[in-house]
Amino acid sequence: MQKSKLYVGNFPYSCTEDQLRALFSEYGQITDLAMIMDRDTGRPKGFAFVTFASAQAAEKALEQNGRDLGGRPLKVNMALERDNNSRGPRPGGFGGAGRGPRY
Repeated sequence: MQKSKLYVGNFPYSCTEDQLRALFSEYGQITDLAMIMDRDTGRPKGFAFVTFASAQAAEKALEQNGRDLGGRPLKVNMALERDNNSRGPRPGGFGGAGRGPRY
């Protein structure tokens, strides 16, 4: 687990990257901010990942958890490593494929 990376969720869809950067930069230097966008609409999905230069800054920024932003309580947690097996093909196939036609 990366100790300097936070998950920030439940912010309004109208929130911009600059607003998030301003909100969290008071805790320390931000080295990366990735706002996750909807592939089809190009709009924010309401969550982002904020990486700080130090673990101490990230720990301090956890204070933002529950803070109201645009009428919504922020969810701020330490980011978890993504399990590479969490997406992709699932075992089991198409449930019955290969049995032949039903008459």
